[in-house]
Amino acid sequence: MDLGLADKRVLVTGATKGIGLATAREFAAEGAKVAITYNTAVERAAEIIDELGGPERACAVPYELRDPESTTAAVDAVVERWGGIDIVVANALWFTWVDPRETAKFEDLPATEWSAQLRANVDGHLHTVQRAVGGMRKRGWGRVVLLSSVTAYHGLPGSEIYSASKAAMHGFARGLMWGGGGVLVNVVAPGATTTESMDAVAPEITEESLRNTPSGRLSSPQDVARVIVFLCSEANNGVNGELVHAAGGR
Repeated sequence: MDLGLADKRVLVTGATKGIGLATAREFAAEGAKVAITYNTAVERAAEIIDELGGPERACAVPYELRDPESTTAAVDAVVERWGGIDIVVANALWFTWVDPRETAKFEDLPATEWSAQLRANVDGHLHTVQRAVGGMRKRGWGRVVLLSSVTAYHGLPGSEIYSASKAAMHGFARGLMWGGGGVLVNVVAPGATTTESMDAVAPEITEESLRNTPSGRLSSPQDVARVIVFLCSEANNGVNGELVHAAGGR
């Protein structure tokens, strides 16, 4: 199947590891020009650029999800380099793993502890997409994929803020899909995925995730990336405003 991604200009946020990195690799394999964002992993970002084809085919820009000026500057830098952005994959996340068995109850959390995380994981993506989507509509073609999580509908002890921010992506997509201009907007919700972050999780929690996954296996980052790439391709002309689960049946 020809996905029609050759020379499409792609921005993947949070792409120095995990699902973001796998997605960048899949786009590059399809012949797209790929821009990735990084927060602190400057050296790793440089290595990835070489892996994706060098500076003629890939670039990396600094990006701080909590800072609207940073998200805007990142989009502008890619537009200046390549003349526009055709595809945005909003994958970046501000999240610190906490074992749900040790998480304080929501009513005991001070607002200062959770409001910044919520704003970053909602506002950060909205700022990014807002900056990029106008150019897509002017050109009459574009794709946006927002990363969510199965916790937005299954829940997880201690995940109130994380789940709320991920559920917000669903509502945002359902509104943005009406903007027209040839732009399709979808949400991908991975389940437990074999990323570096998952490796840090207690083994019994990983085992519980596996027991609750009908496919009998946890998704790899590449499994999720391939779903994202299809939704962003010219092969997709009808899936719009949807929440697509990439979680092995969860």
